[in-house]
Amino acid sequence: MAQALNVFKTITANVTTSSSTVYTAPTGYSTVVLLAQVSNTGATTLTVSANHVRSGNPTNIITNTPLPTADAVSLLSGKLILQTGDSINVSASANNSAQLLLSILETANP
Repeated sequence: MAQALNVFKTITANVTTSSSTVYTAPTGYSTVVLLAQVSNTGATTLTVSANHVRSGNPTNIITNTPLPTADAVSLLSGKLILQTGDSINVSASANNSAQLLLSILETANP
């Protein structure tokens, strides 16, 4: 069966104090990250960090960005292209107080 040329997906994850991989571009696909947002669902201001990881090498997207209670922060001001195997890692200063939302487009590599 042929793989789909374009696949839109929404990825959600609870953000913890441990920098964890929330998405990895699958084999045979490049990914366009259309939206990357973290919401504070806790009772205090948090800080949020995010990295793009390629071949094990992280590049900061945002670092210790303040996120007030009942607010959200965009991780990107534009789009981000992930090649096969690239990932996004996210962490916050408190557990069970932040949620991530990614809107992505996976495109099959020729």
